[in-house]
This record gives sequence, C-alpha cells and structure tokens, in this order.
Amino acid sequence: MKYWSRLLILLLVSLLTVGLAVGCGGGGDQQGTDDGDGPIKIGVNYELSGDTATFGSLSRDGAMLAFEEINAAGGVLGRQIEPIVRDNRGILDESMSVATKLITEEDILVHLGAATTGCVLAAAPIATQYQIPLVTTSATHPDVTVDPETNEVRDYIFRICFIDPPQAIVGADFAFNDLEVKEAAIYFDNTNDYSKGLAKEFKEHFEAHGGTIVASEGFGKDDEDFRPTLTSFSQKGAGLIYVPAYYQKVGKIVSQARELGIDVPMLGADGWDAPEVVEIAGSENLNNTFFTNHYSSSDESEKVQSFVKAYKEKYGSEPGSFSALGYDAAYLIADAIERAGAADPEAIREALEKTADFDAVTGKLTFDEKHNPIKEIAIIEMIDGKQILKTKKAPN
Repeated sequence: MKYWSRLLILLLVSLLTVGLAVGCGGGGDQQGTDDGDGPIKIGVNYELSGDTATFGSLSRDGAMLAFEEINAAGGVLGRQIEPIVRDNRGILDESMSVATKLITEEDILVHLGAATTGCVLAAAPIATQYQIPLVTTSATHPDVTVDPETNEVRDYIFRICFIDPPQAIVGADFAFNDLEVKEAAIYFDNTNDYSKGLAKEFKEHFEAHGGTIVASEGFGKDDEDFRPTLTSFSQKGAGLIYVPAYYQKVGKIVSQARELGIDVPMLGADGWDAPEVVEIAGSENLNNTFFTNHYSSSDESEKVQSFVKAYKEKYGSEPGSFSALGYDAAYLIADAIERAGAADPEAIREALEKTADFDAVTGKLTFDEKHNPIKEIAIIEMIDGKQILKTKKAPN
C-alpha cells in the first residue's frame, strides 16, 4: 500500500544519496556475497511505527511465523534463515536508509518489504543498485514493478499482491452484477494516489457495465466531518457508495453514513483491512459493506485454515490479509532460494521471475512479465464485525 505525498522530491533525494553512497552512477554494485555457511540473511524492512504501523506490523508478524516454521522444518539448503527486522516508521527516506544499511552492513541476500507503495519506491533504487531482490507484500501501485518513465520492468522488484486496477475492476463488476446496483457515488481521498487511482478505475468500469456515477467527491487528509457529502450522495440517488480509502477514514465515513440513515451498500478496497475499522465504525454499522481483498480467513481451504490456526496459536488473533501476505512472501522467498540451488541474489532473482503456480495462502500465483502475480481477488462482506468471504473473482 501506498503513501505518495512528497514522493517525487524524496525519490530524487534518495537517488542522489545512493549515487554518493556507492561512489558510482551507473550499473549495479552487487552485494549479497555469501560464504556458503551460516544463516541465510533476509532483510525485513517494514512500517512498524507511524500512521501505517498496522500494515507493516501485521505483515512482519506473518513473515516471522513463516520463517519460524521454515527453520523448524530444517531451513533452506540445509541452512537456517535469519530475518533481520528494521522499522522504517512509514517515512520514505527512512525506508531508503534502512534498505541501504540492511544491504551494505548486514549483507542480506533478499529484501522483504515494505508494505506501502511510497516506502517500497524509496527502497527500490537501493535494491536495484546493489542487485538484491526485493519482494513487497502489499504495495499495489503499478509503478512499483515498472518504471513509468521508461516503461521497463524493474528487474529486482517483485510483489505478491495484486495491483490496484484489477481490484477496482472486480469491485465494479461485483457492484453492478452481484449487488445489482445501477447508480453509485464515489468518495475518495484526494491526497492519496492509491485512492484516486482506484476511484478512476472503478468509475470507468462501472460505467462500462452500464452503470451511472451520480457523484464523485474527494476528501482531504484532515477532514473529519463527511456528513454533507454523504447527504448529497443520498439526495442524488446513490444506490452504493464506493470508498477506496484507508481504514481510519473509512470507519468514520461508514459510521456517519449510518448515523444519517444511509443504509445503502458501501464498497471499498484492501485499505479497509484492519481490525481498527470495526472499532472506529462499529460492527453493526459495517453490515452491508464489502471490500476487495487478498484473501479471507473464513476461506475453508485446508491451506488457509492451517495458517489461521498457526497464526492464532502464536499471536492470539485472527490473521488479516497483511499477515497472510507476509506469510506467503516468506515462503515464496524460501522456495525461490531452494529452486535457485544457492544463496545467491542473482540466482534467487531468476528463480523468483520463473515462479509459476506457487501454492500460497492468498491463492496460487504465477508471476507475469511485469513481476505481478496472476491470482483471484476475494470479495469480503462485513457481518456483525466479522470478515466473511462472499465470493472470489478473476479480473476481466
């Protein structure tokens, strides 16, 4: 996921800093030398404090559970995995700094994280410079794996989550065909590219189905009273409100809508997936709301339920999608190292690129040519504060 304020300036600063740090401007400066003995070091760079700490902490927890299981089963290539965990605080230049230190001081072979798009894009030039594979669990913006300036794939950057457009496409299809809504309103965060991008895609595909967007409005970072806009949506006949935003604002928007007597379905995206949304909105108010997500803990598959059981035993709570994605990413990295046959960054990168039908908790995945996974998207329904799997859909 995806914070973008000040991103362009900070990325330029990051790139300059990288050039100064490594003393060369051009082709890579490969790190990750491995003596073939001792633990295999994996850098874990997440938002463990700050505004997006929920996303980073849950992702880390899932990954750590997986690494423990892998090590208990004998490790990889006969060696134990040593995760080295650092907090980027959700700050872009801190994410860049953490990535640099993990690679140059800790000699990691793979970089795991971050959770948000901004922090991943800040770390990506470092991983590329030193030719260290980076796997993100939840950075969904298309630019993460493809340079928008050159349209070239970023060779060392991979993700296991779907990107933003498919979940908006699936959301629009679900609203029109499953919920049979013909008129909808969109309420998005106008300070966040993740939210704006989803709003744009949803509008385009909902209208392509034959639906009508009766209103589309943005809110600001500091906005707290959403009642006037929600009232306007209701007066314009919105049969559904699409809110592609993060859980902090979502909870307040849902609560205020229900307070006004607006009981139409509300639909969102993976930014809803945090336990705090129930605390903010209230479990009853969340009834008749839905969101696109990476998986559901209510999925009855043996793989999902085995993960849920292990996670509950370790952490005492229900795992959401961020934990599941962290868990999957850790196993994917171990699988790539095993397939590479060596703890070598370039061999691991090549193995990641060839990943096909990897059996993950969040669904079987195969990387496409842009290092994005091909996988189904879950639709979650909130019922009395619980996430229930409504259906799964493949983007068309």
